[in-house]
Amino acid sequence: MATGKDRQKQLAREHYERQMARRAERQAQQKRIAVIGTTVGVVVVVGAVFGAVALAGGGSDDPQAAASASPSAPPSAPPSEGPSPKPYDAASGTCDYVADGKGAVKEVGLPPAKADTKAKTMTIATNHGDLVVDLATAKAPCTVNSFAFLAKKKYFAGTKCHRMGPASFPMLQCGDPLAKADGKNPTDGQGGPGYRFADENLSGAKYSRGVVAMANSGPGTNGSQFFIILGDLQLPPNYTPFGTVTKGLKILDDVAKKGVLEGGMGDGTGAPKDPVEFKSVTISGKS
Repeated sequence: MATGKDRQKQLAREHYERQMARRAERQAQQKRIAVIGTTVGVVVVVGAVFGAVALAGGGSDDPQAAASASPSAPPSAPPSEGPSPKPYDAASGTCDYVADGKGAVKEVGLPPAKADTKAKTMTIATNHGDLVVDLATAKAPCTVNSFAFLAKKKYFAGTKCHRMGPASFPMLQCGDPLAKADGKNPTDGQGGPGYRFADENLSGAKYSRGVVAMANSGPGTNGSQFFIILGDLQLPPNYTPFGTVTKGLKILDDVAKKGVLEGGMGDGTGAPKDPVEFKSVTISGKS
């Protein structure tokens, strides 16, 4: 027959389990804002298994859980509400950009609806040297149109890449205009331009070394955050690939070798110890 002490133990155990369930739900909600996905899934990355979460920031407050966590896909801003942006209209050559004030926002207005589909190149001048990206304008016209708009607004000038993965999850996430990338700022990874747009170029998407893809917090939530892949990743086709680095990957390889700061998402990712800061981003027609 159960004693009063046994009953107390049972109640305490149930209370603890409820606490753990609530904590897990809070962490799941936070990570839905991360770089690569909004839903929790299973991702095979270079032979290891990783939980795919969105682009949100923040890590576990449980040291033991943090120690056992696996790197997760890059995330971006809090999940959005309101109408979903429409996909690119090839007949009219227009994109749909929907105003979205959720998260930490650096307002710049909305990009022009009409997209220029001519071939383009993006040059990112960093504190380590230039990165040159061949843009997939024809396959991701609205994404490239957005980047051209943001570049013209000098949106990325002075921004820092806030999240880098370990060797088992080789990627660098950038594009949060308000990120401090110091391992201490809990809102890193939640900044955006105040608008969102539809996913593109997902059919048969491959995330191989050099690919540049959009971070998001679910379908149709693209903003300004993106990630550069430093090794081949096996990810679900949820993140718009919009370019390929043709020059400068060695720069990021050297940064990655120096590791990341503590205080990341508790999954082995974090701000680079050797900061990567954007001096400018320019987009020009291909010669």
